[in-house]
Amino acid sequence: MRRKSRSISPRRRKSRSPITRRHKSRSPTPKRYKRLRSRSSSLSPVHKSSSPSLGSIERKNASEKLKKEEEERKRRQQEAELKLIEEETAKRVEEAIQKKVEERLNSEEIKLEIQKRLEEGRRRLNDEVAAQLEKEKEAAILEARQKEEVARKENEELEKMLEENRKRVEETQIREAMEQQRREEERYRELEELQRQKEEAMKRKKQQEEEERLNQMKLLGKNKLRPKLSFALGSK
Repeated sequence: MRRKSRSISPRRRKSRSPITRRHKSRSPTPKRYKRLRSRSSSLSPVHKSSSPSLGSIERKNASEKLKKEEEERKRRQQEAELKLIEEETAKRVEEAIQKKVEERLNSEEIKLEIQKRLEEGRRRLNDEVAAQLEKEKEAAILEARQKEEVARKENEELEKMLEENRKRVEETQIREAMEQQRREEERYRELEELQRQKEEAMKRKKQQEEEERLNQMKLLGKNKLRPKLSFALGSK
């Protein structure tokens, strides 16, 4: 890049050379002022005394302008050279860093370090996967236990409901059986009462019939005794 800077700087100096030539072309201005001075010398003494001062001012301004332009050109050339040097330096630094990185990457130590980090990464990944699987397993076990507990409670509630229904059915059946038994007992008592009344009626009827028979026998007995008595009295 230093060679390039040498090759570029003359080119730039060459590109600036027309400016200098252009300013050099103004050099005949003193001659013009000489002609004016020679003409003015014939006119009045005032112009004769002022023309040399104007020429010196113009020359001074022109030289100052050329000096500023030259300084500006040099400054720009220095800036361009510095920029090229900075770019070349940055490029060389980047190349050196890249070369150093490649050398480090290709070294056995770095290869071992990379292999070590890869193994550590794999081991860490395996540990993370195992931990994640363990968490999922525990979550699945917990979910299964929760489902089992829910199913157990549902079964208990179902069994409780079935037991309550069975008890209600049994109670209903017992009440119906007791009611049926009560009705049968009541019917049996009614039948017994009817049987008793019937037997009492038959008993009363028999007793009445017996009484009537005894009364008849008594009447018949009286009737038989009367003639005998009369006959006995007649025989005496």
